[in-house]
Amino acid sequence: MAKHVFVVMTNATGNRDAEFNKWYDNQHIPDVLRVPGFVAAQRFKISDAQLGDAKSQWKYLALYELETDNPAASLKELQARLGTPAMVMSETLDMSNLGAFMFTAIGDRVTAKK
Repeated sequence: MAKHVFVVMTNATGNRDAEFNKWYDNQHIPDVLRVPGFVAAQRFKISDAQLGDAKSQWKYLALYELETDNPAASLKELQARLGTPAMVMSETLDMSNLGAFMFTAIGDRVTAKK
């Protein structure tokens, strides 16, 4: 089965980060992981340490792991559930500035030698 990573970059609306993070961790991730193909998720916050003076328009990153031979079907099902009882959305998510991209693995995972 093919492996994929769905990369989602987001911001909270206004100064509602605490409410946004609570919704994302306790509601949204469990909802997404019920979509066929999605098998794991992890969230990140932008670090103060960046290469050079790089700036990001996003504060938060979610990495979703998928194991499926049909990632398009998983995305279609995800989109169909958005805003329904199966995937409750929050007004704390800034939908006007969201980045979401699917990537397909092209090689094995490589780790540092110890």
